[in-house]
Amino acid sequence: MSSVLAAATAAAPVLATMPPRQRAEALVAAADALLAAADELVPLAMAETGLAEPRLRGEIKRTAVQLKLFADVAAAGEFLDVRLDAADPDFVLGPRPDLRRYLVPLGPVLNFAASNFPFAFSVAGGDTASALAAGCPVVVKAHPGHPRLSDRTAQIVGAALPAGALGVIHGQEEGVAALRDERIAGASFTGSLAGGRALAEIAAARPHPIPFYGELGSLNPVVVTPSALAERASAIAQGFAVSVSGSAGQLCTKPGLLFVPAEFAAAEAFEGVAPHRLLHPGIVDGYARRRTEILGTPGVTVTVEGAVTDDGVTPTLVETDLATLLKHRDTLLEEAFGPLSVVVRYTPGEPLGAALTELIEGSLTAGVHIGAAEDSPWLHELVTALQSLSGRVLFNGWPTGVAVTPAMQHGGPFPATTNPTTTSVGTAAITRFLRPVVFQDCPQSLLPEPLRDDNPWNVPQHRSPAGESSAWGSLAT
Repeated sequence: MSSVLAAATAAAPVLATMPPRQRAEALVAAADALLAAADELVPLAMAETGLAEPRLRGEIKRTAVQLKLFADVAAAGEFLDVRLDAADPDFVLGPRPDLRRYLVPLGPVLNFAASNFPFAFSVAGGDTASALAAGCPVVVKAHPGHPRLSDRTAQIVGAALPAGALGVIHGQEEGVAALRDERIAGASFTGSLAGGRALAEIAAARPHPIPFYGELGSLNPVVVTPSALAERASAIAQGFAVSVSGSAGQLCTKPGLLFVPAEFAAAEAFEGVAPHRLLHPGIVDGYARRRTEILGTPGVTVTVEGAVTDDGVTPTLVETDLATLLKHRDTLLEEAFGPLSVVVRYTPGEPLGAALTELIEGSLTAGVHIGAAEDSPWLHELVTALQSLSGRVLFNGWPTGVAVTPAMQHGGPFPATTNPTTTSVGTAAITRFLRPVVFQDCPQSLLPEPLRDDNPWNVPQHRSPAGESSAWGSLAT
């Protein structure tokens, strides 16, 4: 671990002063190297995770797209958020100095990799891509579910980057030690609520606390309105089954709660789903425990029993009503990481939005299926509630499948994430690994390149000229 941290520390000033276009070139080279190695990496991932080849080939492509997306973010330079306020002797509050503000990289970042996305949320995943684009070296604490894949991915991707920019460590003890190490300036995590909370507390308790961005757990409630159910009940059932059972339900965006206004015939849609291996024994144990707890809850009816066997798991679907969910919230409102979901009946017209706000603390996503041209005060209230408890509100769709695109938000109120103002997918993810610095009355020769008048990096600069303050407030009128 010590050598990896030392290499990252040495790489930090190199990355920080590297012109954005050079960072971009390195990220594109890393993406191309990853794609070129797909025939080697995918079989290794299949052996370690049990995930299917089509899923993994799609994921490796997604990972390369993430790297290239952040290459463009780096090259554009807009992420630096350069703001130049000219010296102004006539400033309305008294003379204003010359102020030049921009964002600088935090320094070495520790990334705790996820088990369920061995490419996209692992060594070369979105956290790594956004940190590298920001100019931060990355130390990845590899997930024990795919250690050989982690090492090989780091070798392939790291060869395209400056020396020390990407390193891997293994083991819980090393991960915790690295999080406590003063050379680490920030951390990201994707995993369980218990693990994320423990690591967040360590990051906050350091002599010099650091930002910790954790993605923890999510129920992702979806509501079906009476109009939607009347129009397309069969299609909704089919989409629900695919979303719950895909990748054996081992997705942080799996819909764990489905609210319906009447009896919902979904069992048929789950027929024929083949057993699927879970990622590692720890997930098997956790899923089996949650499944047993849910099936044993009074007032819960089993619709699709499913199973946990040596060959893998098959989906489990249960049904209850809103009153039971409220009564047994301690049992039913904990994520079951696997192919299990709870269907909840509600009475049409009742204040469902208020009930969801009371029941659900925070979620990555929330969704609603509505009828053609449906609109009502009840629906507006529901949508407002879904916005308050999640980071992404979907209409007539399913939350599994997170588009890698600038506007994506993959984060939400606690316990979905430790910081509801950030995202781990989309170009805004880069802001997690940056901090602001202002230079006041600094000579041009001593200014960093993005703040100089000649702008050698050719990045966007937002300028506030002298005399502007006298007109402040005019836009409001």
